[in-house]
Amino acid sequence: MRIEGDWLHHVGTQALCRALEQGGFQALLVGGCVRNALIGAPVNDIDIATDATPQTVSEIAESADFKVVPTGIDHGTVTVIAQGAVHEVTTFRQDVETNGRHAIVRFSTSVIEDAERRDFTMNALYARPNGEVVDPLGGLPDLLARRVRFVGDADARITEDYLRILRFFRFFAWYGDPAHGVDAIGLAACAAHSAKIETLSRERVGAELRKLLSAPDPSLAIATMAQSGVLAAALPGADAKALPILVHFGAQSWIVRLAVLGGAVDTLRLSRAEMAQVSMIRDELGSTRSPQELGYRHGVEAAEAVILCRAAIFEAEPPKNWKADVDKGAASVFPVAAVDLIAEYQGKALGDQLRSLEQSWIDSGFTLTKEALLG
Repeated sequence: MRIEGDWLHHVGTQALCRALEQGGFQALLVGGCVRNALIGAPVNDIDIATDATPQTVSEIAESADFKVVPTGIDHGTVTVIAQGAVHEVTTFRQDVETNGRHAIVRFSTSVIEDAERRDFTMNALYARPNGEVVDPLGGLPDLLARRVRFVGDADARITEDYLRILRFFRFFAWYGDPAHGVDAIGLAACAAHSAKIETLSRERVGAELRKLLSAPDPSLAIATMAQSGVLAAALPGADAKALPILVHFGAQSWIVRLAVLGGAVDTLRLSRAEMAQVSMIRDELGSTRSPQELGYRHGVEAAEAVILCRAAIFEAEPPKNWKADVDKGAASVFPVAAVDLIAEYQGKALGDQLRSLEQSWIDSGFTLTKEALLG
């Protein structure tokens, strides 16, 4: 079997692989680019595995006038920019020691040893520069059947890096076949080690949840996480029941999906803007503000998020004509300004009167005129 794609035939990619091979080394495309090319998914990153050491890769690339950046040289990776194409070139590796978060590796000359240290069989696929697939562990059938399985012993792979528990569900959300369900052996191993998620940095946990919730439909993966105890370990207090309804309503934003899950979102080290968005949605879930008022106060996108989250949590359809009401509210401009009241009100009294008039205007469906409000 062969992979295809314009990215594979890019002049820079082919030139880099050719330079490595002419130096007497292997140059194999690996991981996500091979996996995605085989299933027709977009290829965003180009990774190359080789038996050349990082120093040798750097020397070969520089002699070919390519730009070299030592992005992860201690772990065997250098970034090579060839004719505008960015490549992560990593020396074949074998784990020497792991502790659930970090690994000590040694460089290898064996593609089999390199494949055996990878997480899932669908990620242990390689391809030669001509597109010919190299499958040292027999992972191709798993990929074609959309089976997310750990390489070798699931418990061993997880204890090497406990983040693989969350990656297991993330990859199922993106690449698994819901009709076949989650791999039972992998699921059992994830459940058995779920308590170890607390040893991971919250930044790493948050990053994985972001990627998982960005999948077209993460509902089954999240539900399975909840049933196995993994969700409680990753996001204490989360409730998965409303997520499939929210997805059904068409909400695609990972941050909106996170908001409807609830739980200890504040522990995930989100950015200030992301946390503000989650907090706004969760605060408004308990309010009685109409779609028009939500549109006026928060804008179209945020108002739609609140309305869909409300509907999902209460298992009800959104209000009739809600989109038009949100648009009307978002386009409305309060006709009274402070300067209109300053002759009669100052300080706190001025602010209170402005807010009172604004609420009256909102309650009227944005119909009261300036004259009616001031009369």
